[in-house]
Amino acid sequence: MYRTHRSSLFHFLRRKAGPEEASDLVQEVFARAAGSEQRHQLVNPGGFLRRIAQNLLIDRARRRKSAPKALFSLREESDAVTPATQEWNLEAADLLELYEKAVDAMPPKTRRVFLMHRVDELSYREIHEQLGISIATVEYHMMKALGRIAKVVDSEK
Repeated sequence: MYRTHRSSLFHFLRRKAGPEEASDLVQEVFARAAGSEQRHQLVNPGGFLRRIAQNLLIDRARRRKSAPKALFSLREESDAVTPATQEWNLEAADLLELYEKAVDAMPPKTRRVFLMHRVDELSYREIHEQLGISIATVEYHMMKALGRIAKVVDSEK
């Protein structure tokens, strides 16, 4: 059985587990097969060995999934301190305020097109149909809106 099925089993396990582990897994398959009560009454030895190999791969995946993750200690010289969440929240609030300021300062039609696209999530085609303006005009208003937002945000940095 070993001479007949070793090569195909090795290729199967090499595809599934990689070349580094395939040889060890082949040995484990034959060790399990040798210890099996069914080894003397097999109708399909190749299928039996393949089933053992698949079960080994499943067991291996379960062990890796449930294995505790390695903990690494912090190295002060290489692990930088991250800004506090509170600081990030303040920066986000400031950015949101600038954004709202820029949207409020837009001409009414530009603001409406921008909000329809970004808030209501309408496509340019849907905006064109609802407002009765060309798609090129929708694009113009969106470019104008994005330019104004960028200008306001950049001026406050």
